[in-house]
Amino acid sequence: MRLVIQRVKEASVTVAGRLTGQIGPGLLVLAGCAPTDDEATLAWMTRKLVNLRIFSDDNGQMNRSVLDVAGQVLVVSQFTLLADARKGNRPSYIGAAPPAVAEPLYERFVALVAQALGQPVPTGIFGADMQVSLLNDGPVTIVLDSPA
Repeated sequence: MRLVIQRVKEASVTVAGRLTGQIGPGLLVLAGCAPTDDEATLAWMTRKLVNLRIFSDDNGQMNRSVLDVAGQVLVVSQFTLLADARKGNRPSYIGAAPPAVAEPLYERFVALVAQALGQPVPTGIFGADMQVSLLNDGPVTIVLDSPA
């Protein structure tokens, strides 16, 4: 699993002109699932995400997590995060889980994040053509790969 985590002032996702998810201050998370991801991977990634200390404390140091600041999280599926573009000019997506595997993993990840935060987690629509808007805060952008 690979996550691209962006600290935002606000973010939203629309599908076919319809708003499907929107947050205020918090994290926009782009999530790509690999075929080897399992429950342990999802649990590890969830713990890491919600405890990642990338929000400023009173001294301006990045010492607070999204939990500490009571921020929101918007999760958007993005299989292209697992692209391999080392050869040629057309990326290979063989490292991404096929939709039948990725969708349940993605949905479980969203549920785990919601449980950890104690609040609903808005999302895009899995497999849809989405438009994502954000106001990056910092900017702070972290790429997080699963241990495997």
